[in-house]
Amino acid sequence: MNPSDTRTAGTAAPARPARFGTVFAIVVAGVAMSNLDLFIVNVALPQIGGHFSGAPLASLSWILNAYAVIFAALLVPAGGLADRTGPKRAYLLGVAVFTLASVGCALAPGVWWLVAARVVQAAGAAALIPSSLGLLLAAAPPERRMAAVRGWTAVSGLAAALGPVIGGLLTEFDWRWVFLINVPIGAAALIAGARLLPGAPARRDAQRPDLLGAAVLTLAIAVLALGIVRGPDWGWGSAKILGSLAAAVALLAWFVLRSARHPAPVLPLGLLRAPAFSPASLANIMFAVAFAAMLLSCVLWCQDVWEWSALRTGLAITPGPLMVPALAIGGAPIARRIGAGPLAIAGCVTFAVGVGWWMWRMPDGYAAGMLPGMLLTGVGVGLTLPTLIGAAVSVLPPQSFSTGSAVVTMARQVGTVVGVAALTAVLGGGGAARSEAGFDAGWLLTVLATAAAALVCLFIPRARGE
Repeated sequence: MNPSDTRTAGTAAPARPARFGTVFAIVVAGVAMSNLDLFIVNVALPQIGGHFSGAPLASLSWILNAYAVIFAALLVPAGGLADRTGPKRAYLLGVAVFTLASVGCALAPGVWWLVAARVVQAAGAAALIPSSLGLLLAAAPPERRMAAVRGWTAVSGLAAALGPVIGGLLTEFDWRWVFLINVPIGAAALIAGARLLPGAPARRDAQRPDLLGAAVLTLAIAVLALGIVRGPDWGWGSAKILGSLAAAVALLAWFVLRSARHPAPVLPLGLLRAPAFSPASLANIMFAVAFAAMLLSCVLWCQDVWEWSALRTGLAITPGPLMVPALAIGGAPIARRIGAGPLAIAGCVTFAVGVGWWMWRMPDGYAAGMLPGMLLTGVGVGLTLPTLIGAAVSVLPPQSFSTGSAVVTMARQVGTVVGVAALTAVLGGGGAARSEAGFDAGWLLTVLATAAAALVCLFIPRARGE
């Protein structure tokens, strides 16, 4: 989202508490819907593959990755759209697109039709997420803005906690319900939002977002994911893989050069000069790699190795995400006391210990194997993720807060794509071909990515006042 969103928020008259409560309720409905969808789909992935004639994991992974790639690339340009049209219009457009695309996902006749519908879903999510934050900032009195942002973040954590259970329950009926559940939520948000959301002024003079830059970034991430996913099948030294990786590097270089020259770039390079922003964003990418691989590996283990139902899988995963919302809010005083870097490192270590526990004890069953590791990874996520986001954004000037938030979220989505692709490459094959040794390799990859995130956290400087 562009700086003008925050400027608009700063000049708006303080809203009455009732008005803010109404805005918050409508806005978080869309935010919860888009976040819930990610975790629901993870749990339903094996059932989707079974429905489509046992589609291989390499193809199924694009149901997750297509969403993350498009969401990452369009997030900042969507902030420009909110600038030009006003956040209310952008939010309602995003909710409408996401809801209609959810119907398309449910009606998809094949895997690649589903992937295409997920691309449209991601475009809707990219429009509604930054505009939702702009609406909250505009509606909140100045003294309540940071609390509003923390509440906005906590909703995402709560959606993560509920997602596996809801996804498992809906999948027991039919995997298509994991998408159809969005329809009543989206319809309610549209009806209430059209009537009750305040209209903030649009800026017709705002710079047009760099859509070509977004397309270049999309292609770069997609080609990188393709090279990683297909590595075991095509051969890591093959011309196809080396060509894919070289093309990804070239496209990323073009993207950076374009961002340096465009007046409204997807990645404002000036933000990278802010203290803590670069290391916090890089650590965010690495931790997202680990988190995405961890979550998908748990789903596949439960359903492929233990042969559990989707509902039982969802219930098994839920204790971890349940740890996140309270820690997302309660970790702020600790970060102020000891610094964001040390707290994020502690979170990374806790997360890595949880994954390491699975390497040691997962075959021993749920109570002795998965549950302790799930609780530890949940604590790790709750300590690390909000801390890295806060460390990156808090060092920016107020007029760059929303833009910085969008860039950090974009970084996390890029890491998600790499994490899913890397785990897919390590596991490979269908469910029958995946072995316990393959999962151990995937968890080792997760631990290494977490260690890399912790190493980068060493370079996050202590903010003034900490």
